[in-house]
Amino acid sequence: MRHINGAYTTYFNVKRKRAGHLFQGRYKAILVEFDEYDMELTRYIHLNPVRAGMVALPEEYIWSSYRSYICLSPGPAWLRQEAILAYFGNSAQSAKQRYRSFVEDLLGTAYESPLKKTFGTAVLGTEGFVAMIAETHIAAKGADRTIPGLQAFASRPQPEAILSAVSSVMGENEKLARQVGMYLCHRHSGKKLKEIGALFGVGETAIAEARRLLSRKLKEDRQLAKIIETVSCQLKI
Repeated sequence: MRHINGAYTTYFNVKRKRAGHLFQGRYKAILVEFDEYDMELTRYIHLNPVRAGMVALPEEYIWSSYRSYICLSPGPAWLRQEAILAYFGNSAQSAKQRYRSFVEDLLGTAYESPLKKTFGTAVLGTEGFVAMIAETHIAAKGADRTIPGLQAFASRPQPEAILSAVSSVMGENEKLARQVGMYLCHRHSGKKLKEIGALFGVGETAIAEARRLLSRKLKEDRQLAKIIETVSCQLKI
């Protein structure tokens, strides 16, 4: 990165007969837990050109890997899509179609960057992951190297508390209560997809899909949004 910021900037300025910085701000790397966070980040990255007003649809930006994700063009040999697409099904073709729907669900809507959930400006992941990184890589460097805001993770509700609150608010509507429980556990508990899936007796893909479907319902169903708000108030989240 030092070479890019230095040598390449010099080369570019000489070639274009310009002066000054080429890149805005300093290079920043974020450590991301390989779970639902990487899935959300790929969507955010693939929608960057749309948010910037450069294209109307993400596949129109030819410098993005998104075209390869949705079978519009072959990807380079180094591109590894399997880990992301595995969240959307076992069949490569259907997984690509579902991933496309997942990305395009946010077209034309305002949404929060997943990077806002970054902890200490450097780590994005569940409570356990952040704690592991803090203990393994931060604590050893001395007491003065603490991560700001670590206590915020301790206040996340446990899945059992979430399900209890959902049950008390929704009563006998078991099918919808299950969907709401999956959605809130996925969004607020800080647990991994595998852990939440085990609680509900389903796979990781089903949990990710449940959140996606309920997020779409919330845009149209005001009563459902009110239920989510009531449960959230009970849990103080």
